[in-house]
Amino acid sequence: MQQGLRIGIAQINGTVGDFPGNAKKILAAYRECLDQGADLVLTPELSLVGYPPRDLVQKSQFVPKCLQALDYLSEEIKTVPLIVGYVDHNTDAAPGRPFRNAAAWLEKGRIVHKVWKTLLPTYDVFDELRYFELGERCEAIVWNGHRIGITICEDIWNEEFLPRPLYDRDPVAELAAQNIDVLLNLSASPFHVGKAALRRELIAGVAEEIKAPVVYCNACGGNDELVFDGHSIVAAPGRPVWQMTGFAEEVRTISLDAIPTHFPEQEEAEQLYRALVLGTRDYAHKCGFHSVCLGLSGGIDSALTAVIAAEALGAENVFGLTMPSPYSSRGSVDDSFQLAGALGISCREIGIEGPFAAVKESLSDLFAGKKEDVTEENMQARIRGLYLMSFSNKCGHLLLTTGNKSELAVGYCTIYGDMCGGLAVISDLPKTKVYEVARWINREREIIPWNTIEKAPSAELRPDQKDQDTLPPYDVLDALLHRLIELQEDPEQVIDAGFEETMVRWVQRRIDLNEWKRQQAAPGLRVTSKAFGIGRRMPIVQRFQG
Repeated sequence: MQQGLRIGIAQINGTVGDFPGNAKKILAAYRECLDQGADLVLTPELSLVGYPPRDLVQKSQFVPKCLQALDYLSEEIKTVPLIVGYVDHNTDAAPGRPFRNAAAWLEKGRIVHKVWKTLLPTYDVFDELRYFELGERCEAIVWNGHRIGITICEDIWNEEFLPRPLYDRDPVAELAAQNIDVLLNLSASPFHVGKAALRRELIAGVAEEIKAPVVYCNACGGNDELVFDGHSIVAAPGRPVWQMTGFAEEVRTISLDAIPTHFPEQEEAEQLYRALVLGTRDYAHKCGFHSVCLGLSGGIDSALTAVIAAEALGAENVFGLTMPSPYSSRGSVDDSFQLAGALGISCREIGIEGPFAAVKESLSDLFAGKKEDVTEENMQARIRGLYLMSFSNKCGHLLLTTGNKSELAVGYCTIYGDMCGGLAVISDLPKTKVYEVARWINREREIIPWNTIEKAPSAELRPDQKDQDTLPPYDVLDALLHRLIELQEDPEQVIDAGFEETMVRWVQRRIDLNEWKRQQAAPGLRVTSKAFGIGRRMPIVQRFQG
C-alpha cells in the first residue's frame, strides 16, 4: 500500500427518511474531512437513509427519492471519493427481494462503484431479509494503486462473535484473498452495554486476520428504540486500536501509516447515562418535540428520568408534576421539589385526593360488598396518568414514562396509569442499574436527593407500602431477569444456578403474564442486549411454561 493514505471518518447522526437533511450532513462532514487532508471519506451504513428504515422502503417513492438524493450528492463530489450508504433497487432478473442495502463510491461527479451488503441479519433487532437481497460477489476496488475492500456492517461479524454460524459466506475472507490493502466498513451497530469493547475486539481481530488496516465507521444517534453510539474504530495488525468519541457526532481523518492509540474508556454507568440522554434527545427532536413533561414521585426512577431529560433537552424544557395521594409522604413531595431545584426544572404540585375520592364514590354502588384492593391502587396511577396526558396535550410536551425494566418485566406498573406516555426512557434499565447511574450522577455533588436514593422504594399507593412487599429484593430480581430474559435460560437452569425455585417460577410466570402490558407500552430506549420491544417478539396468547 502506498504510504500516507488518509481516511476521513464521518461519524454522523442521520434521521430516517430525511434525505435532504442527511445529504446536507454528509456533505458538511465530507468538506470537513477535505479540510483535514483526507484522500477518501467513509460514512455509516445507510447514511443517506437513516437506520433502520423498516417498511418505509416499501413506500413507492422512498427508494426513488433516495436515489435522487444520491445523484445530488454525486454531483457535489468533484475530487476526493466519498463512500455513502443508501438503498437501491434490486434490478436482477432472478427472483429475490426488491431492494439492496448498498454503498456507493462517488467520485468526479458520478457514481463510480456500487457495493451490496452480503450478510443480512434477521436476529435480535434486525430484519433485513424482509427487504433486501444479499450481494452475490465481494470484489476489491482498485483506486490510485490501492486495493480497497468495502463491507457493510454485518459483513464483518464472523461466527466467533455469534452463538452459532449464521452464514455460509465470509466476505472478509473473500476480500482478503484478493490481497486488499485496507478494509472499510460502513456500520449502523446499535448500542448495548459492553458493545463498544466487543467491537474493539472484533475489529482488532479482523485486522490481524487479514494483515491489513480496518476502518470502521459507525452511526451515532437515536432512532426510535435504538441508540447508535458511534465509537468508530481504526485498527492495524499488531497495533492497539484507535477509537472515536462515543454518543456524539465526530469527523476525523486518520493516516493509515500513523494510527494513534486512543480509546477513551467510560465506566458502565456513564455509558448508560450517555446512551439514554442521546436517545431521549433524538427521539424528542426527531419527532418534533422541544419540551417534555413527567410525573415526579420523589422516587429514584422519576428522579433519574428527570436528570436525563434536563441534560437532553435543557432544564427550561422539562416540566414536572408531583401529584400526592392520601398515601404519599410529605417527604416524597419535598424530594421532588429538591430535585427540581437542583436541576432548574419546573415542578408543580397538584394533589389527587379529591379526584380519587370522587372516583371511589362514583363506583361505590358498583363495588358494593367488595374490599379495597389493587383496583384502588391503580385508580391513583390512572388519575395521575390523566393529569399528565392532559398536560401533554394542552402544552405540546412529550410525556416521558418513568418505569424501569424490573417493574416492566413482572408487570409492577399500571396500564393507562404510570405507563402513559410517548417514550419510556429507562424501561430497559434494571432497578439495580438505576441506582448505579443515580450514584454516578451524584459523584461530585448532590443532584438527586440522597434521601431519594437511600430510602426504600415504594409506589405509595396504600399505607406503608414497599416494593419488596410484592417483589423479591431488586438485586435478586435483576439477577433472575438477566438470566431469564437476556440469557434466555429456562427456569431449571436458573434454579440449578442456586436461585430459590418458588421465586424463579413466580418471576417467570409474571414475565409471561404481562406480555399484554408491554405490547401496549411506550417505546423504550434499548441499552441491554435484550430489551422489551423490537428485539423481543413474544406472543401474548400462549401456554408454554419453561
